[in-house]
Amino acid sequence: MGMSAKAGGGSGRRRRGRHMPMSEINVTPMVDVMLVLLIIFMVAAPLLQTGIDVNLPESKGQEIQPPKKDPVAVTVKANGDVFIGDSQVPIDDLATKLKAIAGNGYDETIFVRGDKGVNYGTVMEVMSRINQGGFKKLSFVLNGEKGGS
Repeated sequence: MGMSAKAGGGSGRRRRGRHMPMSEINVTPMVDVMLVLLIIFMVAAPLLQTGIDVNLPESKGQEIQPPKKDPVAVTVKANGDVFIGDSQVPIDDLATKLKAIAGNGYDETIFVRGDKGVNYGTVMEVMSRINQGGFKKLSFVLNGEKGGS
């Protein structure tokens, strides 16, 4: 009878004292968890409204009107000289000149053009004089690229 039996009496596998490390990671459970989280967030996102629920009135938009008058620009040079338009004005007379402009019916925004090298205190003083002149709307003119951060 020619049957041969393997020594060790096992099932034909080699057995060692340590297990061999897995060479592949099973990602199926991770994908399952991610899909469940995605579904939960998709269902919950519409329910996360902030603020108070109000019924807002309807409105028809109007075209933006260009300024009625030419804009007034106050320029401050690096050496501290102040200009209204193209004419130089002593900083002490700035409020008086702006009151005269307001008296002529100008009530738009005043544009401040300050040199990059001008002292911050000088710009603050010019802003104060503009306020004393009766103007509350103030805007700074800057050079820059569109979409800056």
